[in-house]
Amino acid sequence: MVCFRLFPVPGSGLVLVCLVLGAVQSYALELNLTDSGKATCLYAKWQMNFTVRYETTNKTYKTVTISDRGTVTYNGSICGDDQNGPKIAVQFGPGFSWIANFSKAASTYSIDSISFSYNTGDNTTFPDAEDKGIITVDELLAIKIPLNDLFRCNSLSTLEKNDVVQNYWDVLVQAFVQNGTVSTNEFLCDEDKTSTVAPTIHTTVPSPTTTPTPKEKPEAGTYSVNNGNDTCLLATMGLQLNITQDKVASVININPNTTHSTGSCRSHTALLRLNSSTIKYLDFVFAVKNENRFYLKEVNISMYLVNGSVFSIANNNLSYWDAPLGSSYMCNKEQTVSVSGAFQINTFDLRVQPFNVTQGKYSTAQECSLDDDTILIPIIVGAGLSGLIIVIVIAYVIGRRKSYAGYQTL
Repeated sequence: MVCFRLFPVPGSGLVLVCLVLGAVQSYALELNLTDSGKATCLYAKWQMNFTVRYETTNKTYKTVTISDRGTVTYNGSICGDDQNGPKIAVQFGPGFSWIANFSKAASTYSIDSISFSYNTGDNTTFPDAEDKGIITVDELLAIKIPLNDLFRCNSLSTLEKNDVVQNYWDVLVQAFVQNGTVSTNEFLCDEDKTSTVAPTIHTTVPSPTTTPTPKEKPEAGTYSVNNGNDTCLLATMGLQLNITQDKVASVININPNTTHSTGSCRSHTALLRLNSSTIKYLDFVFAVKNENRFYLKEVNISMYLVNGSVFSIANNNLSYWDAPLGSSYMCNKEQTVSVSGAFQINTFDLRVQPFNVTQGKYSTAQECSLDDDTILIPIIVGAGLSGLIIVIVIAYVIGRRKSYAGYQTL
């Protein structure tokens, strides 16, 4: 028996269920595979995407992202027995499939290999493809994990072979689950072991009105999202997170040197996702409005706090960073994105362009009102004139009173 729970990421379509490496654009996935006794034998939760580069009939190359292919089947997925190890087999349309194989040794189990097959004869996914047929890409992994340990890899990992790029992150997987219960012992991938904890967190003592200690200005990082070989989203910003949980306020400066970026670009939506060893995901979702402007529509976050708890917030009804399509949005001054009462993001040295990026460079920027110093001139002039008028009125009133007093004396 195969049981599935599906969790779509904002800006995406249907969820495609697979395992550690796979083929969809920005999906969060979860799988619970059970045996004949309905006990869990394999558990997996992860995020992934595929891009494929192919030759066209006019001898040029195109890059596509394989996603939202409709009905998914799982024929051939097994818990494993004495003869065969566990396997996850996924089919998502004619000629499109993905398989992950596992094996067990005396004290470890392994993610041995994956294979991905795609069909260039599918004219919808691969228009004008020169070669028609099913192409399979095999990858040998041999990732060894202690028995009864849950494998975790939050870091972004990329595999590239035969014009296929596979990205995967936020991975949790355990094969050969003992007694139907997923382990609480975690085995980290090498990337998570070597990465430095990105944020520096300050937590105040709980009180009815705790306020975080102000932190230094965060370092600005540059992040990008690619669609094949082309950059489709650019962002430069220093990020400071303000979190309140259980009356405890925390200020977290994001370190761009240990923060990874992924995402996706579509015609009317774009996603920038940041993650690190403590941030499971920090999503910035952009949208197009009135066919001529873009704005920040949604922010989602899930991260580990210093006390071990997970802090998660989502808001898909925002309206920040508004600018015309074909331009970038820029705000060098400190700006606050209020996601909820418990979560705000302070941005510094911000510049972002989620659509119509040309040659990997920012277009002309629309500056925020905070950066527009020219607005100070009419304010100063107006304030000066107002002050002058007040002085004249006061002088006139005083003069009138003196004149009136003189007439009474006479």
